Amino acid sequence: MQKPQLVIMAAGLGSRYGGLKQMDPVDPQGQWIIDYSIYDAIRAGFGQVILIVKEENEQLFRDTLGKRVGNKADIKFVHQKPDVLPEGFSIPEGRVKPWGTAHAVLCAKDAIHAPFAVINADDFYGPSAFQAIHDFLVSDHPENEMAMVGYRVENTLTENGHVARGVCSMDESGKYLSGIVERTHIEPREGGAAFTEDDGNTFTFLPAGTIVSMNLWGFAPSILDEIEGRFAGFLAENLPKNPLKCEYFLPLIPNLLIAEGKGKVQVLPTPEKWYGVTYHDDMPQVKASIAKKKADGLYPDALWEE
Repeated sequence: MQKPQLVIMAAGLGSRYGGLKQMDPVDPQGQWIIDYSIYDAIRAGFGQVILIVKEENEQLFRDTLGKRVGNKADIKFVHQKPDVLPEGFSIPEGRVKPWGTAHAVLCAKDAIHAPFAVINADDFYGPSAFQAIHDFLVSDHPENEMAMVGYRVENTLTENGHVARGVCSMDESGKYLSGIVERTHIEPREGGAAFTEDDGNTFTFLPAGTIVSMNLWGFAPSILDEIEGRFAGFLAENLPKNPLKCEYFLPLIPNLLIAEGKGKVQVLPTPEKWYGVTYHDDMPQVKASIAKKKADGLYPDALWEE
């Protein structure tokens, strides 16, 4: 059987962070969070890595990450281009924002030829999360069954501001996703977290243990036809309402397939703690956490040396 591919979405603007956060070192060796994700994925059994970047940033990635990794991983670069749109649609005047995570994966369609996992470039997921999604992808399951690694909400927050997370609801079995709602403003609270939909006037509490998505998904290649086939309808509905900022989020597709009875999403719970750099002030904690993992023997100092 083909080894699963790993698709890394690295074309985001990093607006809240204030720069190209994917390229900020998280250790004295100059390695990035992406290095750790690729290392964990290869260790779990993944094959080719597909890195989705802006076309103008590809050479930067090649000269840095590419040189570090060398022949330790097969990395293929693809570009998220704003003009990859269905027939009859064009980029609205004044729009600079990428079209979102589902669009990013769609831009990699021609490079995907095996079961694949999708991750964000700037999130640290943890080795057991990669092992769980790998083991699902190589297991015997129906083609319309997908998987998502589910994190406890309290393990995905930052003290330095709010975050966006996909809040999950489960079916009666507790094994499969029944729905996912993107909450764009979630803050820590004692005993869990809370989200607001009205700029902080009211908050809804999320108890500790609530499962959220960190965009670690596992799919068969057939999902790409669903993403492509539903894009025009999404644009027709959302462009008139929000032409400069509407985004085609990846969780929308599994959500629709669940609602239509055309697919199932197995939730793979993980105790891993997420680390990321949503804000500049997050970086010291990320560096300290990486250093502790190295001290505990979970990673070598230099990931790519023999």
